[in-house]
Amino acid sequence: MKSLQTFRLLLNAVKRSTIVLPALLLLIITLIQACSNEQLQVSTPPPPSLPVMSVNTSSETTYLEYPAAIQGEVDLDIRPQVSGYIDKIFVNEGQLVSKGQPLFKINEQPFREQLNNAKASYHAAQAAILNAQLEVDKLTPLVQNKVVSDFQLKTAKTALQIATANAEQAKAGLGAAQVNLNFTMITAPVNGYVGRMPKKQGSLVSPADQQALTQLSDVHQVHVYFALSESDYIDFNNKYGKSIAQGGLTALPGVTLMLSDESAYPIKGKIDMIDGQFDKTTGSITLRASFANTKGFLRSGNTGKIRLSLQHSNALMIPQAATVEVQDKIFVYTVSKDNKITKQPVTVLGTSGTSYLLKDGLVSGDRIVTRGFENLKDGDVIKPEAQPVVTAFNATK
Repeated sequence: MKSLQTFRLLLNAVKRSTIVLPALLLLIITLIQACSNEQLQVSTPPPPSLPVMSVNTSSETTYLEYPAAIQGEVDLDIRPQVSGYIDKIFVNEGQLVSKGQPLFKINEQPFREQLNNAKASYHAAQAAILNAQLEVDKLTPLVQNKVVSDFQLKTAKTALQIATANAEQAKAGLGAAQVNLNFTMITAPVNGYVGRMPKKQGSLVSPADQQALTQLSDVHQVHVYFALSESDYIDFNNKYGKSIAQGGLTALPGVTLMLSDESAYPIKGKIDMIDGQFDKTTGSITLRASFANTKGFLRSGNTGKIRLSLQHSNALMIPQAATVEVQDKIFVYTVSKDNKITKQPVTVLGTSGTSYLLKDGLVSGDRIVTRGFENLKDGDVIKPEAQPVVTAFNATK
């Protein structure tokens, strides 16, 4: 009897456990789902807040720079015109000299002796003319009186003509000797600066020498040569072709010379020459700009860059800091109306300060992210921060 009661108690306990366990499991599953949903809601961050600018059009000036070589208005090699030993050197390397100032003196003694010999020959030729004239004067009356034959008089006159020709030849030799003597004094043909002088006093020099005595550069005005590619020249011609046709090269705006230390030469230059044809090997055309150089700051052989200014109307400007370069292409991150990000390629036409002038890729009114876009990708959503409108005026500030 007692064992039967125990069996019934166990059976009731089993029945209760079969009801409680499923309910307990259901409660645990519900709690787990609630926690997981709560975790998902917590792990989704809000959209990042990033600065955004709107781009508008305006007028702007951009600058293009081209490597340039500087030459003096006159660059000369000073060479001897006669052979001989250098007796004197009157100037130092780097000295500023004036036109006609003595530079070198070649030993003149051999040339002075040649001059004396030429003078003697000329005087002898003049005496021969007198002697021949006397013979003609003697024979003329004799022929008239038929004392001697006419043949003798003709022979005397021919001798006079030969003597006259010899005198003229001797006079030319005298002049040549005088010229060679003058060539022993080498003077400056123009004002300018003296270059290096590899030949020293006592050196034997000749007109056939490969190496010049020195160089002389007149740099009171310098010529700066630079080259434009075919596409750049087309743009240049589109901008200024009408001005050149109407007023010549003088109608072109001034250009700036940028020196090797990135400073600007204080005096503006003018383009005064455009080559007549393109270089077949480089596909470029050479232009020349001239700059006043009264203080002698620039020297022949200097290098630098010519900066050309180009006027643009309806220009789109963006800060360079708002772009990213990938495989030689430039991109910006545009923001749509629903604040979604798109990585947009742009084509740069030029630069102005720290800003890019765009050829295409954006239109007026587009919005771009200016900072913090390093981890953005297409389709991301952001919260824009209000920024000033980008124009060609304030983009360069």
